Amino acid sequence: MENGVKYLVTQVDGLDRQQMRTLADSLRNKMEVGVIVLASTEDGAVSIVAAVTKDLTPRLQAGKLVAMLAHAVGGKGGGRPDMAEGGGKDLAELRWRSW
Repeated sequence: MENGVKYLVTQVDGLDRQQMRTLADSLRNKMEVGVIVLASTEDGAVSIVAAVTKDLTPRLQAGKLVAMLAHAVGGKGGGRPDMAEGGGKDLAELRWRSW
């Protein structure tokens, strides 16, 4: 927790994007104020899903967060202020960064 905001950033290999969205949504619903970032690798690609509680979206938007993270792994991403997804191909960059 930082400044009253809970966050979870983790790699969840073995889940497809729909499963990641469902998990992120479920985890977000259990937080009062928080951010969830999930990443997964499969078939040489990185998938990223982010969820932000609605009260934080004026300060932090999931779409902008995913766009930045996807860029770091050589891809693109975006979405709504409260839920977004993206991906890329640079697996080494995902593993090297300490998100």
